[in-house]
Amino acid sequence: MRRSLAVLAGAAALATVCGCTTGTTAADGGATGPPPRVGAGPTAPGGPADGKAASTAPARPADAGTPSPKPTATTPAPPPRVLWSPGDSGLDIRELQARLRQVAWLFEGPSGSYDARTEDAVKGFQGKRGLPRTGRTDSVTWRRLLAMTHEPDRWELYLMGGQPAAEPDARCLTGRVLCVDKTSRTLRWMIDGRTLTTVSVRFGSQYTPTREGVFRVYWKSRHHVSTLYDSPMPYAMFFSGGQAVHFSSDFAARGYAGASHGCVNVRDEAAIAELFAQVRNGDKVVVSW
Repeated sequence: MRRSLAVLAGAAALATVCGCTTGTTAADGGATGPPPRVGAGPTAPGGPADGKAASTAPARPADAGTPSPKPTATTPAPPPRVLWSPGDSGLDIRELQARLRQVAWLFEGPSGSYDARTEDAVKGFQGKRGLPRTGRTDSVTWRRLLAMTHEPDRWELYLMGGQPAAEPDARCLTGRVLCVDKTSRTLRWMIDGRTLTTVSVRFGSQYTPTREGVFRVYWKSRHHVSTLYDSPMPYAMFFSGGQAVHFSSDFAARGYAGASHGCVNVRDEAAIAELFAQVRNGDKVVVSW
């Protein structure tokens, strides 16, 4: 008995020196007493797999605290931005019309005005591609049209005229002059350097070119008919052989899709009629690039 007490006392002293904690043995041979310190060895079966101490705080119910927000209906995407609509005008509208013409939704040449025919063409284009038929050109419609067409050149944009005139040739700045510019395809009626009228014009083809230089009006013929081509040349003002400035119904109908036989064609009949009344025989004609 004394020896057993001595052994127990020695074990207790050794534990105190080593800093360990001892426990009593249970009847089934398992240890009882305080659990191991965190990090002192393997965790108990069923404990955290990473070796960290499990929290002893009571588990928080999933619905405790602030309640979760209730689901709301999905906000619809905003409509595409409208770029152009009926009533707009300008160069952008000319490009829109030229591109619609390329895909056969317009047949007339660009006018630069977003009119009823342009609105109808946009509706048709939209409907064919499953887009809302608004008649307004929005960003989605425009992207689809861009993907199907090429960038129109200058004369596709101004197929039926309306282009700005270039600066007049220096020879046009004195006297009474029909100042014809092949580059901008325009005719200015000028007196002493001041422009009174500007009209769109077209010229002969490469096989029947319009002559360039300085000429004079030598004959005016209100109801002229060409004896060479058997075609009408109303309001003709001849300046070089058989070449004249005159009204052309073909130019009015087809624009720059056609060409003259060398004459300077005017498509605006009202404008050429007024011009015919003002121009005199002997007035200067300048044709230049």
